[in-house]
Amino acid sequence: MAWRLPHGGRAGYAGRMTRSPRRPATPPTTPRHGLARVLSKLGVCSRSQAEQAVRDGRVSVDGRRVLDPERPTDPAREAIALDGASVRAAAPVYIALNKPRGIVVSAADERGRDTVYHLIKDAGLPWLGPVGRLDRASEGLLLLSNDTVWAAGLTEPRHHVDKTYHVQIDRRPDAPLLAKLRAGVLDAGERLGAVAVNVLREGEKNAWLEVVLDEGRNRHIRRLLAAHDIGVLRLIRVAIGSLVLGELPKGQWRYLTSDEVHALQRG
Repeated sequence: MAWRLPHGGRAGYAGRMTRSPRRPATPPTTPRHGLARVLSKLGVCSRSQAEQAVRDGRVSVDGRRVLDPERPTDPAREAIALDGASVRAAAPVYIALNKPRGIVVSAADERGRDTVYHLIKDAGLPWLGPVGRLDRASEGLLLLSNDTVWAAGLTEPRHHVDKTYHVQIDRRPDAPLLAKLRAGVLDAGERLGAVAVNVLREGEKNAWLEVVLDEGRNRHIRRLLAAHDIGVLRLIRVAIGSLVLGELPKGQWRYLTSDEVHALQRG
């Protein structure tokens, strides 16, 4: 506490002491985000689904319908409702799914093709978003969760979470080719490289490679191989960080254990 001494006197001066004026405390503020983002962060639906729901007039804040998906909203202070039902943060859910080839990783497909949501539609799960990419022609381990902060931690490039793939190619690679794949290429202004590329086994005319990436650009492995005129026969993601696909049957899913969730978060 600061005290002011009158007339520049010493601390022992017997005159009246007065307190220096104190600035009023600034009340704490809660971060406010756009309404669509808030709905997504609460695990209600995807960001794009939330934007559409708001524009369709299905969302209200403090009893008033809102049509602007970017309207600043504080879920700690304002009551949000979707289709008349109060919106609250959903319990976090984390699942691993073995995606078959030919399945689209999307909430809906304009061409009517089956999506990963067809595989979990009768499971009684809340809305879950895919964690990262896996294109239609690829298969294997896919994570889904409504914990958007956890998902962002796994997909943020600067976090460098390793992802391991088994890739069947249409030739037998030699040592110089493997070295070129490890070195990477520049494609469409993006550098495409690999942490590791090793031969798993070889046949007469093809081979299986194990490819490890620490970032995942769109069709990363296919573009890297295509740059060296290598065709991909199959591409299977077998691990994300310490989590392995294991014996999970194709088209089936399971909950992650708390240890698996935390291990991926630490990774």
